[in-house]
Amino acid sequence: MSFDDEDKKDAPIKSIPQTKCIWDLCIQATERAELNTTREVDSKGPFLKACLMFPGVVQENPNKSVESTMFVVGAKSAAKTSIILRFLDRDEQPKPTTALEYTFGRRSKNNNMLKDVAHVWELGGGIALSNLIEVPITKQCIKNLSVVICVDLSKPETIWTTIESLLNTIKLRVKKVIAELKRDCPSEANQLVAECLARYGSDHPDKDNLDIIPVPITIIGTKYDEFQNFDPEKKKIISKTLRYVAHHHGAHLCYFSSKMEALVMKTRGLLGHLVFKTQLSKTITTDHSKPIYVLAGMDAISQIGSPPAIVGSRSPLDQWKQLFLSTFPQEAEAMLPEDPTKDSKYNESIIDSVRAQKDEELERFKKLQERKMREEARREGRVM
Repeated sequence: MSFDDEDKKDAPIKSIPQTKCIWDLCIQATERAELNTTREVDSKGPFLKACLMFPGVVQENPNKSVESTMFVVGAKSAAKTSIILRFLDRDEQPKPTTALEYTFGRRSKNNNMLKDVAHVWELGGGIALSNLIEVPITKQCIKNLSVVICVDLSKPETIWTTIESLLNTIKLRVKKVIAELKRDCPSEANQLVAECLARYGSDHPDKDNLDIIPVPITIIGTKYDEFQNFDPEKKKIISKTLRYVAHHHGAHLCYFSSKMEALVMKTRGLLGHLVFKTQLSKTITTDHSKPIYVLAGMDAISQIGSPPAIVGSRSPLDQWKQLFLSTFPQEAEAMLPEDPTKDSKYNESIIDSVRAQKDEELERFKKLQERKMREEARREGRVM
């Protein structure tokens, strides 16, 4: 009905009954069904709700491109770059990583018409630069984010310090980003959390005793070729501790060595699943005399076992920590100097001379300003 007609400009506007087509009715019915399902599972707890709403692992869609982010962190010289190069199938010599570095990989699909993209970030410097974690972990990418934490199995004296510091930093950052996402899009934030919980299932015996980080985490124990020659009892303590830490935080755990092709292929398969949503082998290995491979949700406290009771330990995680620290005292990781520009590793003669000149100019300016302030204070009868 039009009201532009001059003859009808003064006519009263009557409400027009809205007719709905069959598609509108279908949409309404679907929305009502979803609402009823949500109400039905809301009272059943987060694990059961997750399993009802997301009953299976999301598989790749051959008709849609996947764009994901993988963030690799870990101890210094823990083969992070080697893992990335082997995953991307690049025949390059690993180089030391400076601060935060970026690369990417692509995978053709659907007769090469579509390409999946993996954005790969690597944080160098061990835990010294963990404040840079907020650069790759953002609200824009968290829905398709996976984090890889590398620990050096050949240096158990660095394992606990590395993994505890990084897990805590990642947990805090993820919590903050999800809170931001929840304000803008609550459904996406809830889905992200629910999908992580769903990996454990509603009937998992440990579901109420875990502290799951709501993004996919993978802990990779590197340099297994050296670790395999360790004393069996030490290997057992390291492997069981890592299994418990991974299980407690909802993480995958696998061992890696760039010198053992079978472990390279297994790690590539796991990372490929994380970023490209490819099929994943669910055959696990928990024998501490072999390379560990356990997916999130497929381990249990009863299978890992309990550490010796330690006086003063309040939780199983704390008990494993005390056992590990008593067996492998941790080394303090060398931190960056307070002023990295004075680090001898980054000497640049031309830049350094210009910087020295500017520092001198800054000092002269500061002294001039201080002198002016003292003179003004004297004129006003104040003491400085």
